[in-house]
Amino acid sequence: MHASFPSQWPLIAAAALALIASAPASAADADDWQFALTPYLWLPNIEGTGNFDTPPGGGGEPEVEIGPVDYLEKLELVLMLAGEAHKGKWIFRADVVYVDFGDQHSSVRNVSGPGGAVEFPVNTGTTTSLDGLEWQGTVGLLTISQPNLSLEVLGGFRYLDVTADLDWQFDGPLNLLPQSGRFSESLELWDVIVGTRGRFMFGNGKWFVPFHVDVGTGDSDLTWQLFAGVGYSFSWGDVLGAYRHLEYDQSEGGLLQGMSLSGPAIGVSFRF
Repeated sequence: MHASFPSQWPLIAAAALALIASAPASAADADDWQFALTPYLWLPNIEGTGNFDTPPGGGGEPEVEIGPVDYLEKLELVLMLAGEAHKGKWIFRADVVYVDFGDQHSSVRNVSGPGGAVEFPVNTGTTTSLDGLEWQGTVGLLTISQPNLSLEVLGGFRYLDVTADLDWQFDGPLNLLPQSGRFSESLELWDVIVGTRGRFMFGNGKWFVPFHVDVGTGDSDLTWQLFAGVGYSFSWGDVLGAYRHLEYDQSEGGLLQGMSLSGPAIGVSFRF
């Protein structure tokens, strides 16, 4: 089943504020362990295309479109948390994002069969449920550490696990599919990533601009992300807001052949 997912969905990966939580260590404590913990919220718009594999005897392959998600009404569970540890010039990071949405209004746009026939049903009660987990881990090496600028190179992995359930209902009979039914598909992706990140401090160093870029491959043909924002430092940590874009590209045949997530993120980083 072909699926097109233009939606607002505070998913997964994602490693939004795990990318920006830290400042470089000073010379006095360069050999001490330093830690940061960052609870955050990321609200991306989502667009994508994909396939649902119909079960044996299940009929044709519907193409699906999902509308914008109402966060307050549809969000059933959310967890977004990042952590990191510094020692000398080495920086270790981990991030987890889990979200679960209930039934979201969607529509079957067309249905194609083995012979290439296409019909256009009328939807009366078609919905999609979505849940996803993203987990990212990286190791970074600080290459520039100046009063107003820090820069590092990093490498690691990104993991994505998505499950989509489609319940369709048409107002008339269709030759390729029953009048109503249900599909469920899951997807797991492991990708190796490399990139760079850093922050630029203004004036006395209270205000700063974090930035990040990475690219990777593995189960995905290509995955990449860009991230930038603004933050303010306190003695106990940072408060920050940012904008992040995360993208996946896959060959045909998977649940998601392509997916992009773009949206704002806000969070608080506690240092200890």
